Amino acid sequence: MRLYTLSKRHFVLVFVVFFICFGLTVFIGIAGPSVIESTAVTATLNNLKMRPFKLNSKPLSTYNQQLWLTCMIQLDQPDESSFKTNVTMTVKIRGVEENGSSSFINKQVYNRTRMLNCAQKCSEIIVVHLGYLTYTQYEVIVGFEDLNKLIYPIKNVNFTWKTYNPSFSQVEIWFRFVFVVLTFMVTCLFAHSLRKFSMRDWGIEQKWMSILLPLLLLYNDPFFPLSFLVNSWFPGMLDDLFQSVFLCALLLFWLCVYHGIRVQGERKCLTFYFPKFFIVGLLWLACVTLGIWQTVNELHDPTYQFRVDTGNFQGMKIFFLVVATVYILYLLFLIVRACSELRNMPYVDLRLKFLTALTFVVLVISIVILYLRFGARVLQDNFVAELSTHYQNSAEFLSFYGLLNFYLYTLAFVYSPSKNALYESQLKDNPAFSMLNDSDDDVIYGSDYEEMPLQNGQAIRAKYKEESDSD
Repeated sequence: MRLYTLSKRHFVLVFVVFFICFGLTVFIGIAGPSVIESTAVTATLNNLKMRPFKLNSKPLSTYNQQLWLTCMIQLDQPDESSFKTNVTMTVKIRGVEENGSSSFINKQVYNRTRMLNCAQKCSEIIVVHLGYLTYTQYEVIVGFEDLNKLIYPIKNVNFTWKTYNPSFSQVEIWFRFVFVVLTFMVTCLFAHSLRKFSMRDWGIEQKWMSILLPLLLLYNDPFFPLSFLVNSWFPGMLDDLFQSVFLCALLLFWLCVYHGIRVQGERKCLTFYFPKFFIVGLLWLACVTLGIWQTVNELHDPTYQFRVDTGNFQGMKIFFLVVATVYILYLLFLIVRACSELRNMPYVDLRLKFLTALTFVVLVISIVILYLRFGARVLQDNFVAELSTHYQNSAEFLSFYGLLNFYLYTLAFVYSPSKNALYESQLKDNPAFSMLNDSDDDVIYGSDYEEMPLQNGQAIRAKYKEESDSD
């Protein structure tokens, strides 16, 4: 591995380049367009008698991607007062074609009950969410049945249309394309560097990188432009599936590396891989179930939210948190065991320190981004429908994609064979000479040729170089 040939100065340079690349994407995102484009519609007190409210969206294109209609009720209430109440609303949705013809979506009226939570001001209610756009314009008719029963008089009813900014959609297309091309190049270079070595000689990190890099290619989604060419839910579902598979594979990579680096001999499927696949598989199943659940219900009912099905959703959320807690505890256990048993082993402690340091940096940055983006509302009951409406700028999108891409690029560089790995592999069984292409077990448990004198190894290396030059 190139990891063994790097000096302290090289390690510092690797981290500096990582931070420069990540910071560059963040600055580009800050200078980029806003993610959400909003259009406000206000119904004053004099217009409350003209219910239901008839609201028309602006003309839309596929670059708008999705559509939300939210409602915020302003009450004439004292600042210190707070209350909660249920509000019943009826919703009709009509789609308008380019030729001016219109038709009701699913040909029915949706009746929904929403919780109105008012403190200093009332919380925002999501009325409608359309995951993909099949019409150029939408007309939504909203009626409230219980507004006159509120304990405080109503000042205004504010509706807001929210869509993706078309300029952001273009930025997203280009950056996904750039990351797809970069990932393809890194994958090809990494595979090319390993082509002369048998898989038996690959370290566990190199084996996993050969899996993660193709999955990173899918995570960047080369099929993403289909969502702008086809009016269907399938491209969006495909993107969610690719992201969940890659992220769960990354979680599995951490478990396998921290455990496998201290396991001697063959790693059996039942005892080594099965527990890890089981834990991560449950996390993947929970994520995919939530995504499919939301998508399928919204196809039949654009007013659907998880709050409507609170019991099942709360059970799924508790299940996800329990499995995530088990994963974190298991990973911490493996890290502590690996560091305590292998901290004095030559070269192995270097692998542990580098992977732990870089992964820790990535996790800290991810947590900071999540907190800045969602705050304490990440696990609200209706968080799935609201996630995409809380982007503030392109930096929050680019930071996630850039962080994971540059993390994998850095690992691929460090875990790739060095320039001298080919002739060093001739001395593979002697840890005194071969640090560049050792398998895991050779590094930890030594070899059969520990007594080989130094001059013999140098003679073999010189002989190999002479043969290479003569060829």
